[in-house]
Amino acid sequence: MVRANGAVSLRELARVVQTSEVTVRRDVRALEAEGLLDRRHGGAVLPGGFTRESGFPKKTHLATAEKTAIADLAASLVQEGEAIVVGAGATTQEFARRLARVPGLTVVTNSLLVAQALAHANRVEVVMTGGTLRGSNHALVGSGAEQSLQGLRVSRAFLSGSGLTAERGLSTSNMLSASVDRALVQAAAEVVVLADHTKLGTDTMFQTVPTEAITRLVTDEPPAQADRAAEELRALADQGVEIAVAVPGAVSARRAGGDSGQAARKRRAAPPQAGEEVPLPGQRRGPQPGTGGGPLRGPALTEQSAGGGRIADLRRR
Repeated sequence: MVRANGAVSLRELARVVQTSEVTVRRDVRALEAEGLLDRRHGGAVLPGGFTRESGFPKKTHLATAEKTAIADLAASLVQEGEAIVVGAGATTQEFARRLARVPGLTVVTNSLLVAQALAHANRVEVVMTGGTLRGSNHALVGSGAEQSLQGLRVSRAFLSGSGLTAERGLSTSNMLSASVDRALVQAAAEVVVLADHTKLGTDTMFQTVPTEAITRLVTDEPPAQADRAAEELRALADQGVEIAVAVPGAVSARRAGGDSGQAARKRRAAPPQAGEEVPLPGQRRGPQPGTGGGPLRGPALTEQSAGGGRIADLRRR
């Protein structure tokens, strides 16, 4: 599976072979000792440090529940009448499917699959870039795509990628895709990255968005023992990235129509109250320094709204 896809998660492996993550983790350690793969928090990648790009059909079958939850939460952030840009990727395709009911929305994209997902949305205007079709991910790339984005200004860009680290930001394995993604970022006032836990801590060849340019990360909760993933999230938050954690299987509440955030909170078992600190995996509950009225001196995870997950602000304040 690693050779076919470039990267796999322990959760996905356990589901495929119908065993526990503990058993899979032990086998992954043995395979790493033989030099057949490299372990990453919550998964494994091809040896060598930089993962190669997997084909789009294979990407759609990786961390499917997590991608769905991320798409639900990200879609709840989009406002009526907003203008956004959406990059190519399996997660952004799922995200686009949930935008059809947002009235007055304008979506600029270089992804044929994103455009196809919105083709029958009467209340959404879809604007496609020019460019050359890259068949492996059904996206338009090249100078034509980049030139068509010049002079464009929208509120937010929603992007995915092949890897995300606090040190380097979002990256991808293809030079042409990276160049177009950078042009999409230049067109937006804010950048929202959609990335499941298997991409956290993974570094690939071409940087698309440096960490300081990322406004918000929408991700899923890493496995309980994925300490490196929790550390990566805290490192991203310390650099000013707002973290939104999506819960697979949770019912999403759209801001533009549908249930309110309060109703969504009531459906979730033992939800945190607004303003309550919620620890990331590996982070213990307890009083934070400065909670006696002074400024927080450490990262705190604070719920701000309920859209099938929790929107966290882990920045040092």
